[in-house]
Amino acid sequence: MAALGEPVIGAAEFAAALLAQDYRFFSGVPCSRLAGPVSVLSGHEGRYVPAANEGAALAAAAGARMAGTRSAVLIQNSGLGNLVNPLTSLVLAYEIPVLIVVSLRGWPEGTDEPQHSVMGRTTESTARLYGVPSTLLEPSTASLKAALARAREAETAGKPYFLLVPKGTVEAAEPAPNTPGPHETPMPSRAEVIRTVSARVTDAAVYSTTGYTSRALFAAADRPGNFYMQGSMGHALALGLGTALRRPDRRVVVLDGDGAALMHLGTMSTVGHLAPANLLHVVLDNGTYGSTGSQPTTSATVDWPKLARAAGYRAAWTCPDGSELSTALDKALTEPGPCLVAVRIRAAETDVPPRPSAHLPLPGIRARFEQELAATRAGGRSE
Repeated sequence: MAALGEPVIGAAEFAAALLAQDYRFFSGVPCSRLAGPVSVLSGHEGRYVPAANEGAALAAAAGARMAGTRSAVLIQNSGLGNLVNPLTSLVLAYEIPVLIVVSLRGWPEGTDEPQHSVMGRTTESTARLYGVPSTLLEPSTASLKAALARAREAETAGKPYFLLVPKGTVEAAEPAPNTPGPHETPMPSRAEVIRTVSARVTDAAVYSTTGYTSRALFAAADRPGNFYMQGSMGHALALGLGTALRRPDRRVVVLDGDGAALMHLGTMSTVGHLAPANLLHVVLDNGTYGSTGSQPTTSATVDWPKLARAAGYRAAWTCPDGSELSTALDKALTEPGPCLVAVRIRAAETDVPPRPSAHLPLPGIRARFEQELAATRAGGRSE
Protein backbone atom coordinates (compact mmCIF):
# COMPACT_ATOMS: atom_id res chain seq x y z
CA MET A 1 0.00 0.00 0.00
CA ALA A 2 1.43 3.37 -0.98
CA ALA A 3 2.35 5.70 1.86
CA LEU A 4 1.99 9.47 1.76
CA GLY A 5 4.44 10.91 -0.74
CA GLU A 6 5.09 7.62 -2.54
CA PRO A 7 4.35 7.39 -6.26
CA VAL A 8 0.95 6.17 -7.35
CA ILE A 9 -0.54 5.14 -10.67
CA GLY A 10 -2.17 8.11 -12.36
CA ALA A 11 -5.89 7.82 -13.03
CA ALA A 12 -5.32 8.53 -16.72
CA GLU A 13 -2.45 6.02 -16.78
CA PHE A 14 -4.66 3.37 -15.23
CA ALA A 15 -7.43 3.95 -17.78
CA ALA A 16 -4.92 4.10 -20.63
CA ALA A 17 -3.44 0.75 -19.62
CA LEU A 18 -6.88 -0.86 -19.80
CA LEU A 19 -7.61 0.72 -23.17
CA ALA A 20 -4.20 -0.38 -24.45
CA GLN A 21 -5.23 -3.97 -23.68
CA ASP A 22 -8.34 -3.40 -25.80
CA TYR A 23 -10.83 -3.22 -22.95
CA ARG A 24 -13.73 -1.28 -24.42
CA PHE A 25 -16.66 -1.94 -22.09
CA PHE A 26 -16.66 -0.90 -18.43
CA SER A 27 -19.31 -1.09 -15.75
CA GLY A 28 -19.45 -0.82 -12.00
CA VAL A 29 -20.66 0.83 -8.83
CA PRO A 30 -18.43 3.73 -7.73
CA CYS A 31 -15.83 3.64 -4.99
CA SER A 32 -13.93 6.75 -3.87
CA ARG A 33 -10.68 4.83 -4.28
CA LEU A 34 -11.41 4.15 -7.96
CA ALA A 35 -13.02 7.54 -8.61
CA GLY A 36 -10.13 8.63 -10.80
CA PRO A 37 -10.29 5.81 -13.39
CA VAL A 38 -14.10 5.85 -13.34
CA SER A 39 -14.01 9.59 -14.06
CA VAL A 40 -11.62 9.14 -16.97
CA LEU A 41 -13.51 6.20 -18.44
CA SER A 42 -16.84 7.98 -18.03
CA GLY A 43 -15.50 10.73 -20.25
CA HIS A 44 -15.51 8.29 -23.16
CA GLU A 45 -19.14 8.15 -24.22
CA GLY A 46 -20.57 4.66 -24.30
CA ARG A 47 -17.67 3.03 -22.48
CA TYR A 48 -18.71 3.15 -18.82
CA VAL A 49 -22.11 1.82 -17.78
CA PRO A 50 -23.27 2.86 -14.28
CA ALA A 51 -24.85 -0.30 -12.88
CA ALA A 52 -27.45 -0.48 -10.14
CA ASN A 53 -25.39 -3.06 -8.25
CA GLU A 54 -22.18 -5.03 -8.62
CA GLY A 55 -23.85 -8.23 -9.77
CA ALA A 56 -25.61 -6.36 -12.56
CA ALA A 57 -22.30 -4.74 -13.53
CA LEU A 58 -20.66 -8.14 -13.89
CA ALA A 59 -23.57 -9.54 -15.88
CA ALA A 60 -23.52 -6.54 -18.23
CA ALA A 61 -19.79 -6.95 -18.71
CA ALA A 62 -20.28 -10.65 -19.42
CA GLY A 63 -22.90 -9.80 -22.02
CA ALA A 64 -20.55 -7.36 -23.69
CA ARG A 65 -17.78 -9.97 -23.63
CA MET A 66 -20.01 -12.51 -25.34
CA ALA A 67 -20.67 -9.86 -27.99
CA GLY A 68 -16.93 -9.80 -28.68
CA THR A 69 -15.82 -6.85 -26.51
CA ARG A 70 -13.16 -7.20 -23.85
CA SER A 71 -14.82 -5.98 -20.63
CA ALA A 72 -13.94 -4.87 -17.11
CA VAL A 73 -15.86 -4.20 -13.91
CA LEU A 74 -14.77 -1.59 -11.33
CA ILE A 75 -16.16 -2.06 -7.81
CA GLN A 76 -15.23 -1.91 -4.13
CA ASN A 77 -14.89 -5.13 -2.17
CA SER A 78 -17.91 -4.29 0.00
CA GLY A 79 -19.95 -5.11 -3.11
CA LEU A 80 -18.49 -8.58 -3.60
CA GLY A 81 -21.55 -10.06 -1.93
CA ASN A 82 -23.70 -8.69 -4.74
CA LEU A 83 -21.22 -10.10 -7.24
CA VAL A 84 -20.98 -13.70 -6.00
CA ASN A 85 -24.07 -15.12 -7.69
CA PRO A 86 -23.28 -14.04 -11.27
CA LEU A 87 -19.59 -14.74 -10.61
CA THR A 88 -20.18 -18.36 -9.63
CA SER A 89 -23.24 -19.34 -11.66
CA LEU A 90 -22.63 -17.25 -14.78
CA VAL A 91 -19.07 -16.08 -15.37
CA LEU A 92 -17.29 -19.12 -13.92
CA ALA A 93 -19.90 -21.65 -15.01
CA TYR A 94 -19.92 -20.45 -18.63
CA GLU A 95 -16.20 -19.55 -18.67
CA ILE A 96 -16.69 -15.88 -19.58
CA PRO A 97 -13.42 -13.98 -19.00
CA VAL A 98 -14.04 -10.57 -17.42
CA LEU A 99 -11.52 -8.38 -15.60
CA ILE A 100 -12.80 -7.43 -12.13
CA VAL A 101 -11.04 -4.43 -10.58
CA VAL A 102 -11.69 -4.44 -6.81
CA SER A 103 -10.70 -1.69 -4.40
CA LEU A 104 -9.66 -3.04 -1.00
CA ARG A 105 -11.76 -1.35 1.67
CA GLY A 106 -10.98 -2.47 5.21
CA TRP A 107 -7.47 -3.64 4.28
CA PRO A 108 -5.09 -3.72 6.05
CA GLU A 109 -7.33 -4.54 8.99
CA GLY A 110 -8.14 -1.60 11.27
CA THR A 111 -7.47 1.07 8.65
CA ASP A 112 -11.04 1.77 7.54
CA GLU A 113 -14.60 2.14 8.79
CA PRO A 114 -15.78 -0.83 10.90
CA GLN A 115 -18.38 -2.08 8.41
CA HIS A 116 -15.56 -2.86 5.95
CA SER A 117 -13.50 -5.01 8.32
CA VAL A 118 -14.95 -8.44 7.48
CA MET A 119 -14.67 -8.05 3.72
CA GLY A 120 -11.29 -6.36 4.05
CA ARG A 121 -9.67 -9.36 5.67
CA THR A 122 -11.40 -11.93 3.45
CA THR A 123 -11.23 -10.49 -0.08
CA GLU A 124 -8.06 -12.29 -1.14
CA SER A 125 -9.26 -15.58 0.35
CA THR A 126 -12.64 -15.10 -1.38
CA ALA A 127 -10.88 -14.98 -4.75
CA ARG A 128 -8.99 -18.16 -3.89
CA LEU A 129 -12.16 -19.84 -2.62
CA TYR A 130 -13.86 -19.43 -5.99
CA GLY A 131 -10.73 -20.29 -7.96
CA VAL A 132 -10.34 -16.82 -9.47
CA PRO A 133 -6.72 -15.79 -10.08
CA SER A 134 -5.80 -12.41 -8.64
CA THR A 135 -3.06 -9.82 -8.25
CA LEU A 136 -2.50 -7.36 -5.41
CA LEU A 137 -1.62 -4.22 -7.34
CA GLU A 138 1.44 -2.21 -6.36
CA PRO A 139 1.65 1.57 -6.99
CA SER A 140 3.54 1.34 -10.28
CA THR A 141 2.66 1.09 -13.95
CA ALA A 142 4.97 -1.92 -14.19
CA SER A 143 2.83 -3.76 -11.63
CA LEU A 144 -0.32 -2.80 -13.53
CA LYS A 145 1.04 -3.97 -16.88
CA ALA A 146 2.18 -7.28 -15.37
CA ALA A 147 -1.23 -7.82 -13.79
CA LEU A 148 -3.04 -7.12 -17.05
CA ALA A 149 -0.72 -9.58 -18.82
CA ARG A 150 -1.71 -12.24 -16.29
CA ALA A 151 -5.36 -11.34 -16.84
CA ARG A 152 -4.85 -12.03 -20.56
CA GLU A 153 -3.38 -15.42 -19.71
CA ALA A 154 -6.41 -16.22 -17.55
CA GLU A 155 -8.63 -15.13 -20.43
CA THR A 156 -7.25 -17.91 -22.62
CA ALA A 157 -8.52 -20.37 -20.01
CA GLY A 158 -11.92 -18.68 -19.88
CA LYS A 159 -11.35 -17.36 -16.37
CA PRO A 160 -12.19 -13.97 -14.86
CA TYR A 161 -9.40 -12.11 -13.05
CA PHE A 162 -9.38 -10.06 -9.85
CA LEU A 163 -7.18 -6.97 -9.82
CA LEU A 164 -7.06 -5.95 -6.13
CA VAL A 165 -6.35 -2.26 -5.59
CA PRO A 166 -5.20 -1.10 -2.12
CA LYS A 167 -5.80 2.41 -0.85
CA GLY A 168 -3.40 4.97 -2.30
CA THR A 169 -2.39 2.81 -5.25
CA VAL A 170 -4.29 4.79 -7.88
CA GLU A 171 -4.41 8.57 -8.08
CA ALA A 172 -7.64 10.39 -7.31
CA ALA A 173 -9.23 12.61 -9.93
CA GLU A 174 -12.19 14.87 -10.33
CA PRO A 175 -15.31 12.82 -11.06
CA ALA A 176 -17.08 13.05 -14.36
CA PRO A 177 -19.45 16.04 -14.33
CA ASN A 178 -22.97 15.18 -13.27
CA THR A 179 -25.84 16.47 -15.36
CA PRO A 180 -28.87 16.99 -13.13
CA GLY A 181 -32.39 16.79 -14.36
CA PRO A 182 -34.33 19.79 -15.69
CA HIS A 183 -34.84 21.58 -12.37
CA GLU A 184 -34.64 25.35 -12.62
CA THR A 185 -35.44 26.33 -9.03
CA PRO A 186 -32.88 26.01 -6.23
CA MET A 187 -32.84 22.64 -4.49
CA PRO A 188 -32.43 22.13 -0.76
CA SER A 189 -29.43 20.47 0.82
CA ARG A 190 -29.51 16.97 2.25
CA ALA A 191 -29.20 18.42 5.76
CA GLU A 192 -32.15 20.76 5.27
CA VAL A 193 -34.41 17.94 4.10
CA ILE A 194 -33.33 15.64 6.92
CA ARG A 195 -33.99 18.33 9.51
CA THR A 196 -37.48 18.84 8.07
CA VAL A 197 -38.24 15.12 8.10
CA SER A 198 -36.74 14.58 11.57
CA ALA A 199 -38.88 17.33 13.08
CA ARG A 200 -42.04 15.53 11.92
CA VAL A 201 -41.15 11.94 12.87
CA THR A 202 -39.84 12.27 16.40
CA ASP A 203 -41.89 9.26 17.51
CA ALA A 204 -40.91 7.04 14.57
CA ALA A 205 -38.34 4.30 14.19
CA VAL A 206 -36.01 5.74 11.54
CA TYR A 207 -33.64 3.80 9.31
CA SER A 208 -31.10 5.84 7.34
CA THR A 209 -29.14 4.53 4.39
CA THR A 210 -25.38 4.28 4.16
CA GLY A 211 -23.11 7.23 3.36
CA TYR A 212 -23.90 10.90 3.88
CA THR A 213 -27.57 10.32 4.70
CA SER A 214 -26.76 8.54 7.96
CA ARG A 215 -24.10 11.13 8.73
CA ALA A 216 -26.53 13.99 8.17
CA LEU A 217 -29.22 12.38 10.32
CA PHE A 218 -26.73 11.77 13.13
CA ALA A 219 -25.62 15.41 13.00
CA ALA A 220 -29.14 16.81 12.80
CA ALA A 221 -31.13 14.71 15.25
CA ASP A 222 -29.29 11.89 16.96
CA ARG A 223 -31.59 9.77 19.14
CA PRO A 224 -31.95 6.10 20.10
CA GLY A 225 -34.81 5.65 17.64
CA ASN A 226 -32.45 6.21 14.70
CA PHE A 227 -30.64 3.27 13.14
CA TYR A 228 -27.64 4.44 11.12
CA MET A 229 -26.93 1.79 8.48
CA GLN A 230 -23.20 2.17 7.86
CA GLY A 231 -22.92 -0.48 5.16
CA SER A 232 -25.25 -2.86 3.28
CA MET A 233 -26.01 -0.29 0.62
CA GLY A 234 -29.51 -0.64 -0.80
CA HIS A 235 -30.97 -2.56 2.14
CA ALA A 236 -32.33 0.20 4.39
CA LEU A 237 -35.82 -0.30 2.96
CA ALA A 238 -35.74 -4.04 3.68
CA LEU A 239 -34.64 -3.30 7.24
CA GLY A 240 -37.54 -0.91 7.62
CA LEU A 241 -39.96 -3.39 6.09
CA GLY A 242 -39.04 -6.09 8.58
CA THR A 243 -39.58 -3.75 11.50
CA ALA A 244 -42.81 -2.32 10.09
CA LEU A 245 -44.30 -5.79 9.68
CA ARG A 246 -43.42 -6.86 13.23
CA ARG A 247 -44.35 -3.56 14.83
CA PRO A 248 -47.56 -2.37 13.14
CA ASP A 249 -48.15 -0.10 16.16
CA ARG A 250 -45.04 1.97 15.36
CA ARG A 251 -44.40 4.40 12.51
CA VAL A 252 -41.34 3.34 10.53
CA VAL A 253 -39.51 5.81 8.31
CA VAL A 254 -36.75 4.90 5.84
CA LEU A 255 -34.42 7.66 4.68
CA ASP A 256 -33.02 6.42 1.38
CA GLY A 257 -30.81 7.74 -1.39
CA ASP A 258 -31.42 7.44 -5.11
CA GLY A 259 -28.37 5.26 -5.72
CA ALA A 260 -29.17 3.05 -2.74
CA ALA A 261 -32.84 2.65 -3.68
CA LEU A 262 -31.92 1.76 -7.26
CA MET A 263 -29.34 -0.80 -6.11
CA HIS A 264 -32.02 -3.18 -4.81
CA LEU A 265 -35.13 -1.78 -6.42
CA GLY A 266 -37.03 -5.06 -6.11
CA THR A 267 -37.60 -4.40 -2.41
CA MET A 268 -40.10 -1.72 -3.40
CA SER A 269 -42.21 -4.44 -4.99
CA THR A 270 -42.09 -6.46 -1.77
CA VAL A 271 -43.15 -3.40 0.21
CA GLY A 272 -46.03 -2.74 -2.17
CA HIS A 273 -47.12 -6.36 -2.08
CA LEU A 274 -47.16 -6.62 1.72
CA ALA A 275 -48.42 -3.04 2.12
CA PRO A 276 -47.49 -2.17 5.73
CA ALA A 277 -49.67 0.83 6.57
CA ASN A 278 -47.07 2.25 8.96
CA LEU A 279 -44.16 2.54 6.51
CA LEU A 280 -42.94 5.82 4.98
CA HIS A 281 -40.17 5.68 2.39
CA VAL A 282 -38.33 8.98 1.81
CA VAL A 283 -35.94 9.09 -1.15
CA LEU A 284 -33.38 11.91 -1.20
CA ASP A 285 -32.45 12.18 -4.86
CA ASN A 286 -29.36 14.19 -5.79
CA GLY A 287 -28.64 12.22 -8.95
CA THR A 288 -25.24 11.10 -7.67
CA TYR A 289 -23.31 8.69 -5.50
CA GLY A 290 -22.44 11.51 -3.11
CA SER A 291 -19.97 9.84 -0.77
CA THR A 292 -17.79 8.25 -3.47
CA GLY A 293 -17.15 11.33 -5.61
CA SER A 294 -20.56 12.39 -6.98
CA GLN A 295 -20.55 10.03 -9.93
CA PRO A 296 -24.00 10.17 -11.60
CA THR A 297 -26.69 7.62 -10.86
CA THR A 298 -29.45 6.85 -13.36
CA SER A 299 -32.19 8.58 -11.36
CA ALA A 300 -32.62 11.33 -13.96
CA THR A 301 -34.89 8.96 -15.91
CA VAL A 302 -36.80 7.67 -12.87
CA ASP A 303 -40.30 8.88 -11.99
CA TRP A 304 -40.38 7.90 -8.32
CA PRO A 305 -44.13 8.35 -7.68
CA LYS A 306 -45.10 6.34 -10.76
CA LEU A 307 -42.58 3.68 -9.83
CA ALA A 308 -43.89 3.47 -6.27
CA ARG A 309 -47.53 3.27 -7.32
CA ALA A 310 -46.71 0.62 -9.90
CA ALA A 311 -44.99 -1.38 -7.15
CA GLY A 312 -48.10 -1.19 -4.98
CA TYR A 313 -47.47 1.77 -2.66
CA ARG A 314 -50.76 3.35 -1.62
CA ALA A 315 -49.59 6.92 -2.20
CA ALA A 316 -46.53 8.78 -3.47
CA TRP A 317 -45.41 12.37 -3.96
CA THR A 318 -42.44 14.09 -5.51
CA CYS A 319 -40.90 17.39 -4.43
CA PRO A 320 -38.76 18.69 -7.28
CA ASP A 321 -37.29 21.58 -5.31
CA GLY A 322 -38.19 20.98 -1.67
CA SER A 323 -40.91 23.63 -1.48
CA GLU A 324 -43.65 21.02 -1.27
CA LEU A 325 -41.86 18.75 1.19
CA SER A 326 -43.73 19.79 4.33
CA THR A 327 -47.10 19.36 2.65
CA ALA A 328 -46.13 15.97 1.22
CA LEU A 329 -44.88 14.76 4.59
CA ASP A 330 -48.04 15.91 6.35
CA LYS A 331 -50.11 13.86 3.90
CA ALA A 332 -47.81 10.84 4.06
CA LEU A 333 -47.91 10.80 7.85
CA THR A 334 -51.70 10.91 8.04
CA GLU A 335 -52.63 8.56 5.19
CA PRO A 336 -52.21 4.77 5.39
CA GLY A 337 -49.03 3.51 3.81
CA PRO A 338 -46.86 2.40 2.43
CA CYS A 339 -46.15 5.90 1.15
CA LEU A 340 -43.21 7.36 -0.70
CA VAL A 341 -41.95 10.93 -0.72
CA ALA A 342 -39.16 11.68 -3.20
CA VAL A 343 -37.37 15.01 -2.93
CA ARG A 344 -34.68 16.40 -5.15
CA ILE A 345 -31.67 17.71 -3.26
CA ARG A 346 -28.61 19.47 -4.57
CA ALA A 347 -25.60 17.35 -5.43
CA ALA A 348 -22.91 19.76 -4.25
CA GLU A 349 -22.40 19.57 -0.48
CA THR A 350 -19.73 21.56 1.33
CA ASP A 351 -20.52 20.25 4.81
CA VAL A 352 -19.45 16.68 5.54
CA PRO A 353 -21.01 15.54 8.83
CA PRO A 354 -19.19 13.10 11.14
CA ARG A 355 -19.65 9.36 10.85
CA PRO A 356 -21.95 7.93 13.53
CA SER A 357 -19.47 5.07 13.99
CA ALA A 358 -16.83 7.60 15.06
CA HIS A 359 -18.93 8.27 18.16
CA LEU A 360 -20.93 5.08 18.67
CA PRO A 361 -19.83 1.46 18.09
CA LEU A 362 -22.01 -0.32 15.54
CA PRO A 363 -23.31 -2.89 18.07
CA GLY A 364 -24.12 0.05 20.37
CA ILE A 365 -26.22 1.70 17.66
CA ARG A 366 -28.16 -1.55 17.30
CA ALA A 367 -28.56 -2.13 21.02
CA ARG A 368 -29.99 1.28 21.87
CA PHE A 369 -32.31 1.12 18.84
CA GLU A 370 -33.64 -2.27 19.95
CA GLN A 371 -34.09 -1.00 23.51
CA GLU A 372 -36.03 2.01 22.29
CA LEU A 373 -38.28 -0.19 20.15
CA ALA A 374 -38.94 -2.52 23.07
CA ALA A 375 -39.72 0.35 25.43
CA THR A 376 -42.35 1.79 23.09
CA ARG A 377 -44.25 -1.39 22.36
CA ALA A 378 -48.02 -0.93 22.20
CA GLY A 379 -49.42 -0.05 25.59
CA GLY A 380 -46.14 1.46 26.77
CA ARG A 381 -44.86 -1.86 28.14
CA SER A 382 -41.19 -2.66 27.84
CA GLU A 383 -39.96 -6.19 27.26
